[in-house]
Amino acid sequence: MVLALTVCGIVVALVVVGLFVFGLRRRLIQRSGGTFDCSLRWDAPEKGDVGGKGWAYGVARYNGDRVEWFRVFSYAPRPRRVLERSAIEVAGRRVPEGEEELALLSDAVILACLHRGTRLELAMSEDALTGFLAWLEAAPPGQRVNVA
Repeated sequence: MVLALTVCGIVVALVVVGLFVFGLRRRLIQRSGGTFDCSLRWDAPEKGDVGGKGWAYGVARYNGDRVEWFRVFSYAPRPRRVLERSAIEVAGRRVPEGEEELALLSDAVILACLHRGTRLELAMSEDALTGFLAWLEAAPPGQRVNVA
């Protein structure tokens, strides 16, 4: 009986510590400001595939001429993807269709991009999209920016 209570107590303590670390990591990511909720689909399929597969929920953070993307459900302190402003080409935008509506946040707009030849899609709110496009267009003089 005592052993079962001890094991249960340890399991509960580990769950609480795990949740605390998730929250602490998110606060540390948001600490420097310039963050927004952003789902990402790396190596996105060609147009017409709206199956909803491949999307990962995350938080993006502006850091100079880069956007750092962190998975929400991860303990990693480093970003999973880093997108450089000069390497991003915007191919278009669209609203979620089909199963994507279930995989993404309700107010999401999808931005199709190319980053160093890799197709990717970013899903974010309309306000975050406006800020992202403004950030792209605000490149220093002499840098090439491709916004459709």
